[in-house]
Amino acid sequence: MKQILALLLFAGLTISLHGQEEVIQLDWDELGKTKPWVKTEQWDPVPTKVTPGFLNAPPSDAIILFDGTDLDAWHKPKYDYGARMDHVESILAWKTSNPSFSDAEWEVKDGMMIVSPGKGAIETKQSFGDVQLHIEWLAPVDPGKKGQGYSNSGVFLMGLYEIQVLNSYENATYSNGQAGAMYKQHMPLVNASRPPGEWQSYDIIFNAPRFNEDGSLEKAATITAFHNGVLIQNNAELSGPCVFIGEPYYVAHPEKMPILLQDHGNLVRFRNIWVREL
Repeated sequence: MKQILALLLFAGLTISLHGQEEVIQLDWDELGKTKPWVKTEQWDPVPTKVTPGFLNAPPSDAIILFDGTDLDAWHKPKYDYGARMDHVESILAWKTSNPSFSDAEWEVKDGMMIVSPGKGAIETKQSFGDVQLHIEWLAPVDPGKKGQGYSNSGVFLMGLYEIQVLNSYENATYSNGQAGAMYKQHMPLVNASRPPGEWQSYDIIFNAPRFNEDGSLEKAATITAFHNGVLIQNNAELSGPCVFIGEPYYVAHPEKMPILLQDHGNLVRFRNIWVREL
């Protein structure tokens, strides 16, 4: 009896929602004479063939930024990133008018690049805009450290928009400054951190901001990111560069700029870094 009542209720719902008791039936023999589905098939252009990497190996069209052997794709900028918006603006002015660089001074050992505390940030020699970025990092076990002082570094898209690197496994700090945060702007959706001493990964889709000819903002930067395969930033819209002090705002800058890795005084390790331009 309950099944009969359920069927009657469902039938009534169908009538009230669709004004009919039966689902429309398609005459496939008749439709086959004109093949209307062909109008919505797109055959050209054909997507470029890309061979995916095995496990964490880069795909065939990736630009390799670090394969464990050398720092040839990197150098050290005279000025790295800004802590406050007026500082950011002054660095941007220098980068566009009078940039200077020296050799990257981080250590390469056992297939890793290791931050050399006090030697400064390093950045890619090549500039990028919209990208897919894969990077693996390790926060070493460091007893006595805590909060922002425990394996702090950062990945700065375009040298401006930072996704935080930090030991956030059972290590309390402010939510918009923990691992996976777009620093001081968007906390991660979840904490997907592994313990210190274990390798972790970020897979990032970054869409650079767009500016009008007069320097005003046309479209804000957005980021989607996965931490160890877990979604932590879902098309998050940025309010400007990620700064330590004060509120961010956009300043017009080139369409492509280097990716920067931060020296925050901790022996953070990196490996298997590659990027695809979008």
